[in-house]
Amino acid sequence: MKDVVANAPELMAHLGEDSLQHFKAITTILDNVGIGYDINTRLVRGLDYYSKTVFEWVTTELGSQGTVCAGGRYDGLIEQLGGKPNHAVGFAMGMERLLALMETLNLPVAPAVDVYLIRVGEQAEQQGIYFAEAIRNQINGIKLQVDCAGGSFKSQFKKADKSGATVALILGDDEVARGEVSIKFLRTEQDQQTLSQAQTIEFLQTSFLN
Repeated sequence: MKDVVANAPELMAHLGEDSLQHFKAITTILDNVGIGYDINTRLVRGLDYYSKTVFEWVTTELGSQGTVCAGGRYDGLIEQLGGKPNHAVGFAMGMERLLALMETLNLPVAPAVDVYLIRVGEQAEQQGIYFAEAIRNQINGIKLQVDCAGGSFKSQFKKADKSGATVALILGDDEVARGEVSIKFLRTEQDQQTLSQAQTIEFLQTSFLN
C-alpha cells in the first residue's frame, strides 16, 4: 500500500487555475505574517464536500495522537443543504487533545480580550491581518481579537464592547492610506486618539506589558 501511495499522482500537479491562484493567495498571506506551514500533497479529508484548501494543526507533544485541529473550505455545502450559495470554512478541534496539550505545555487558560481590531474596507481587511500579526509578534501575550465577520463600524463596535476589550483599534481604508490607526477607549472616559502604526504598537506595549 505504501508503494501505491508513493507512486500515486500528486494533487498539486492537477489543480485548476482558480484553485492554484487561491492556494497562492493563502500561502502569500501566511508568508507575509510569518506563520510557518508544511505543504502535504497527500492530505485529504474524509468527506467529499470539501473544496480548495484543507488543513490540519498538528503537534509532536502528544505522540501518535498529534492532530489537534482539522478542517477546510466547503463552498458548496450550504447550497447542497438548501441554503443560498455562500463561501464557508470550518474545522473540528479535539477538546481532549487540546486540553492535554495545554497541560503538557503548562499553558494557562487565556483571560478576556485586551484589544479588539476593527477593520472596514478592502485595504483595511488585508492590511489589518498583517498589522495584527505585527502586534502579536512584538507584544508577547497580548490578547488581540480581530473581527473577521465584517460589517459596519457600528456593528463591529458593539462586538468590541461585548468582548470585554479595553481598547478598540480602528482601521479603515482612510487610515491605511495615511499609515494610521484610531484608538477608542472602551472602559475609560478618554478622547479617541489617532497614531501611526508604529506609535500604536508602542502605546500597546506601554499599556499591556506592565
